[in-house]
Amino acid sequence: MARPIWTGTLSFGLLNVPIRLMSGERRNDLHFRMLDQRDNTPVRYERVNADTGEEVPWKDIVKAFEYQKGNYVVLEEDDIRNAASDAHETVEIDTFVDAREIAPAYYEKPYVLLPAKKAEKGYVLLRETLKKTGKAGIARVVIRTKEYLAAVMPQGDALVLNLLRYTSEVVDLDDFELPGKSTGDYRITSREIAMATDLVESMSGKWKPEDYRDEFREKLRTAIEKRLKSKGVTARVEEEEHTPENAATNVVDFMALLKKSIGAKTRTPAAKNTPERKPAAKKAPAKKTAAKKTAAKKTASRKAPAKRRKAG
Repeated sequence: MARPIWTGTLSFGLLNVPIRLMSGERRNDLHFRMLDQRDNTPVRYERVNADTGEEVPWKDIVKAFEYQKGNYVVLEEDDIRNAASDAHETVEIDTFVDAREIAPAYYEKPYVLLPAKKAEKGYVLLRETLKKTGKAGIARVVIRTKEYLAAVMPQGDALVLNLLRYTSEVVDLDDFELPGKSTGDYRITSREIAMATDLVESMSGKWKPEDYRDEFREKLRTAIEKRLKSKGVTARVEEEEHTPENAATNVVDFMALLKKSIGAKTRTPAAKNTPERKPAAKKAPAKKTAAKKTAAKKTASRKAPAKRRKAG
């Protein structure tokens, strides 16, 4: 099973549910490498100083924002990290909205929320409540160093966190010249609408995503296998993954917290409930091996042995 991106809490009102954030997508793209066609040697990308032409090591590279043409302001890693919310490893729901009001253009990327051990009750409580009300929880979440807007929604037995685009990232439909007049202005008759409706009904069925395949990828892979023969070499690169600490799980009185949340209309930041991390115990230094080989003493007057001649 895949490792969680991080382990933290899902909070709404005064309820905090320990969760694990898992990726909800599987990328199946075929990645290509550029080669020099003259000898099929891989082409490398190098970090080169624009003035000297010399390659720059990663330790000497900093991030900067170009505020004017040719003028930059350098940012420290802490500047970028501190720009995000303090509620790291937390999905904190601010409000609940009708899920149907979120336009498809706002959805960007799915994640799956898994309950931690002994945290199933709070997880199921929220899931079933969202199903019953048709609501989605709008939250902010920090993934790695960036803060995102997100919607927590039920899907089957799961709670899915969908990253949302901000309004500034979605093109306003009013920017386009769209056919917004009545059907009569486009000479569409009621008979044509009825026939189109019948056609749609005759072509309708249940949504079965497993019935659809990435045919382009399949054809491309067939072409690769045909070209491969015996000369292809593949290499697998393992990326280092961060393994966060497990969140603590507490038995709580959900009914009392729900009543208190409704009465106070406040929520407790999950960061206060996160247990402090204990410093790791220092490992004892490894013992040095006592046994050493003693070299034979040589007299100072002894001459060095003559060099061997190379075989002709």
